[in-house]
Amino acid sequence: MDINQYLEIFIEEAQEHLQNLNQNLLGLENNPNDNNLLNEIFRSAHTLKGMAGTMGFNAIMNLTHEMENILDEVRNGRLTINSGILDVLFECLDFLEGSVNCISETGKEMDKNIDPLKNKLNNIIYNKDLPAHERQDADNSVAISNFALNQYDENIIVQALAQGMKVFKIEVILSKDCMLKSARAFLVFKSLEKYAEVFKSFPSVEDIEDEKFDNNFKLAVITSEGKDKVKDDLMSISEIDEIVIEELKEVTKAFEASSKEVAVAEAEQVEENKEDSEEAHAKKNKIGKTVRVDINRLDNLMNLVSELIIIKTRLEGVDSDTRDQNMTEAVEYLERITTNLHDAVMKVRMVPIERVFNRFPRMVRDLSRELGKEVNLHISGEETELDRTVIDEIGDPLIHLIRNAIDHGIEDKQERINNKKVPAGSVALRAFQDGNSVVIEVEDDGKGINVSKVKKKAVENKLISQAEAGALNEKEAVDLLFRPGFSTADVVSDVSGRGVGLDVVKTKIESLGGTVEVETSANAGSKFIIRLPLTLAIIQALLVTIGSEKYAIPLNSIKEITSIEKNSIRIVQGQEVILYRNGVLPIVRLSHVLDVKDDEKDSNELTVVIVKKGEKSSGFIVDSLIGQQEIVIKSLGKYLAGIRNIAGATILGDGQVALIIDSNSMI
Repeated sequence: MDINQYLEIFIEEAQEHLQNLNQNLLGLENNPNDNNLLNEIFRSAHTLKGMAGTMGFNAIMNLTHEMENILDEVRNGRLTINSGILDVLFECLDFLEGSVNCISETGKEMDKNIDPLKNKLNNIIYNKDLPAHERQDADNSVAISNFALNQYDENIIVQALAQGMKVFKIEVILSKDCMLKSARAFLVFKSLEKYAEVFKSFPSVEDIEDEKFDNNFKLAVITSEGKDKVKDDLMSISEIDEIVIEELKEVTKAFEASSKEVAVAEAEQVEENKEDSEEAHAKKNKIGKTVRVDINRLDNLMNLVSELIIIKTRLEGVDSDTRDQNMTEAVEYLERITTNLHDAVMKVRMVPIERVFNRFPRMVRDLSRELGKEVNLHISGEETELDRTVIDEIGDPLIHLIRNAIDHGIEDKQERINNKKVPAGSVALRAFQDGNSVVIEVEDDGKGINVSKVKKKAVENKLISQAEAGALNEKEAVDLLFRPGFSTADVVSDVSGRGVGLDVVKTKIESLGGTVEVETSANAGSKFIIRLPLTLAIIQALLVTIGSEKYAIPLNSIKEITSIEKNSIRIVQGQEVILYRNGVLPIVRLSHVLDVKDDEKDSNELTVVIVKKGEKSSGFIVDSLIGQQEIVIKSLGKYLAGIRNIAGATILGDGQVALIIDSNSMI
């Protein structure tokens, strides 16, 4: 059987399980006693192990198996969750994510040795890497926590005790300079077999034979001999430093008592879990009614709908005098159908922004620990939907904004206390729909943007002169942060200082047809506001003429349309402006910007389309208006890519091509 046909399914499902592991481990860090979270983590790890084993990805399978051992110890109450254990589990998760990404790119696992991670996990079980106050007593080093006893083992112990036999747990500690550990272990087993039965070992017999253990191993045996006899026999073997023996009778009672406590606790949670189980069952049924579709197929479907809209527009453009009643009704019906079809396809392409937001809690945790700051992330509006193409591109800008908020915005703990703030900083990540746009906000309660420092750095970097810096208002100064290579960091670090973060944010957001705004207040924090279109494929636009050419201006960027008189235009610092609604409105002559010969009119009246970009506005002078129309955005292709002031093109109903104006680049 060729398993490569299932590779894409494995990658998608593995990424889902890894995301669940990330979220639930973060939840477990805040609620260490939440058994539901622990069970979810165990299920995800177990499922991932099975999937990896089926596909032949042994490194993932082996590592998740070792993770299961830790989780099982915690689940059975033999190990307590702490920051040390969670750090190792997160480290394992990073390896798993890297390996799955490598599989998606190359079809093969990441070529990295997992033994160091496996050793860390084993050391947790051996209690070697835990803090001193969390270690078990040395005299109790063979306690029940080192044995994952199952029901079968329990039955063996109960039957042995009933027959008057003795059950011992034995820890064999070898010399540090022991050369042949497996050979010494073989002698131990050989010696015990004369009068005892070994029914449990830790690690497994196979691992002991392969020397996959440190300088000690543990055994559970049934014998009629006394403790002293067993200890003396084993100590007679060379290169053994110590033998620790404990009778299992009392531990078994403790185990039984513990089992009863767990049973009582589980019984008390039955009612609480009943509702959760019903929700999980409903969710499972819902998932069962979904189907995975390749994004390329959706793109193809969208292209077909786009062509249908173009034909519909062409039919609408047919002279009404040449159409009979039936033709008119058919065109109207086609318009309704294409509108509904477009809405349906758009809904299929829409994806909750949650899939982007889910990666940030882990990032904030790691970054706050790296910088030594306390930071809480608050997410809201994750159910807000965006087009899949936008979702795939929005991740990087948000990463830069959140890193920027934690590094530059949030103060150190002591500084916050001195400023009479709570010690832990806060970063809010919100998303909500506003008309035909989606707004994403990244807000922190830090120190805000130091405008004086921004101006000073800009002058030092020779981006502006000292005179220009003095003339800048606060908003204009903040906009300097988006300049390529600009940074207010005094020292270059792993997190910031190279001046690429906000430059990347602005470039990416504007390439998606969106805008970025900044609001800041000293000692109160900053807010970055991203506004994005719902879709990048089909939009409403205003068609205008400039000279003999037709152009389209996206409707969501248009504020209003008005007319002005030629003699009302004034020139201020080389820029044409008019006084409009008690403010100064910059004027842009599109015929000059686009190098189009405009119609020479004797009329004193000019048509102006006022467009907005955040709080800024400009007036575009056009020759005439054609009207509002639904247009399909087409790429200009690689040879014409990057042309300034043009966002793309569209095909009109009569077959002509109209260029789409990029208003953001002109304001």
